[in-house]
Amino acid sequence: MPETPATTQIAAPVFPPGRYGRRREARQTPRWIVFLAAAAMAVAAGFVGVSLYRAYGEGDYSTAVTEFSVADDHVVITILVRLPEGEAARCVLRARDISGAETGREEIVVRPGPDPARTIASHRLPTRARPVTGEVMGCRPI
Repeated sequence: MPETPATTQIAAPVFPPGRYGRRREARQTPRWIVFLAAAAMAVAAGFVGVSLYRAYGEGDYSTAVTEFSVADDHVVITILVRLPEGEAARCVLRARDISGAETGREEIVVRPGPDPARTIASHRLPTRARPVTGEVMGCRPI
């Protein structure tokens, strides 16, 4: 059995002349162009991120459900809303049944209390079926 060396050189393939067109030489992209493209992408991603945060991020109108009580045909939801000084908010409340289906939804207006950063609002939300939970979907400026 003949011995084959482990480090054999593999020759480049030889193509028939004129059959596959001409081979182009590999070109190296200058490093400054790669750096410039990466910097432009980073700036664009930062711009998009800031824009989305301003549109959908944590704003001045944060909410939390502090309490809810359930009856056969309604749910009473008490929410804590953080409002900017002197502004009101429009909040969406909803109730869901045992299967998770929405049984009631209503939009309410919350006016600032003595401490706008901790305004408490309570609302009786009528439902189509027996609810098991009450939620606040979010608040936005009027």
